[in-house]
Amino acid sequence: MFLFLLIAMVVVVAAVTLAVIGGGDSDSTVLPDVPPEQLVDPLPITRPVTRADIEAVRIPVAPRGYRMADVDDILARLGAEVAERDARIAELESALAGAQAAAVAGPDLFEKRGEEQDG
Repeated sequence: MFLFLLIAMVVVVAAVTLAVIGGGDSDSTVLPDVPPEQLVDPLPITRPVTRADIEAVRIPVAPRGYRMADVDDILARLGAEVAERDARIAELESALAGAQAAAVAGPDLFEKRGEEQDG
């Protein structure tokens, strides 16, 4: 009985091995070579990144997780976008603060300048 199970196991292993490697015929393989997935970058270049753009990002899986270069590229793009937005927010906040200061102190300053020019 043991010998029969051993022979059956060898036959099954040999059949699976031949099925995977194609049985020696190199033209018709059961498992054809598939090119690795490439990152399709949905992040727009011509407009600011939106939440939908970030949700649409799908990083292809590599044999041991994700490709570090793809992840680094996406993080660099998002970091640049955040830095650009931070700079724009700071610029707008300073412009707003300047406009508010001018609105609070504006009428008195303009009247004094006008009186100095007349005298």
